[in-house]
Amino acid sequence: MASKRLARLLAVLFAIALTACQTASPPDAAPGRQAGVQRLYVLACGEGATSDVSRWSPGVNVGRPMDFVDSCYLVKHSQGWLLWDTGVADTIAAMPDGQRPADPRAVHWRRAKTLVAQLEQLGLKPSDIRYVAVSHSHADHIGNVALFAQATLLAQKAEVDWPSAAGPRFKPEQPMIKLEGDRDVFGDRSVTLLATPGHTPGHQSLLVRLPKTGAVLLSGDAVHFRDNWEQRRVPEINFNKEQTSASMQRLADIQAAAKAQLWINHDKAQRDGQKLSPDFYE
Repeated sequence: MASKRLARLLAVLFAIALTACQTASPPDAAPGRQAGVQRLYVLACGEGATSDVSRWSPGVNVGRPMDFVDSCYLVKHSQGWLLWDTGVADTIAAMPDGQRPADPRAVHWRRAKTLVAQLEQLGLKPSDIRYVAVSHSHADHIGNVALFAQATLLAQKAEVDWPSAAGPRFKPEQPMIKLEGDRDVFGDRSVTLLATPGHTPGHQSLLVRLPKTGAVLLSGDAVHFRDNWEQRRVPEINFNKEQTSASMQRLADIQAAAKAQLWINHDKAQRDGQKLSPDFYE
């Protein structure tokens, strides 16, 4: 019990430190460019449906279907572009009926727009992306990692080293930084990776501080949809239930301290109300 109180206290102190540093001077930007984060784009990286949402909320809504979305996020920073998650594979866009799962309770994914096409709409190529940070290594989040062979991959070491029957989760030639905990990506506290294990051993979330919109906390799969967040429900497919619950509490503490909006990756109702690329948040 004491260790749990200590962990929560440390999370709160970390969140307060992030808030206190919000006005810290960032590294110098190029002439004529605003330093720090400039824009955040929401990219449509998949649309899906399950026939039984209780896979994600054990004992609740058994047999109830639910639609999912899969979002990727593109951060424009004065020091370069960061892509958060890569969605389901672009090849699914060419499948008339999408990609049907082997498990009938899993998500049947479709893809209306490729990730590459959405980048092209912004005048970008995969080679323009400096960092690719992934919440975790499930296929609906790393489906297009291989397209960004020149980018530096930011992933938790626990995720990269997690054994897989299919072999390595990432190509060994991919430039990579294996993280062990939180990471201030650009050194100005505007984009912070947060270790939030539980869904998988090395799951992480992302805190982005925008000059006009304010702080936005990107959940990854630390939580899948609003009802699970509010009820603190843990999906049956998660790696560790206790870690998941602790990570949700950590996100809640950081959200409160940073006065952040929580954007839940797979929540369709929330995503339907957001601006999608090529529109953006500042």
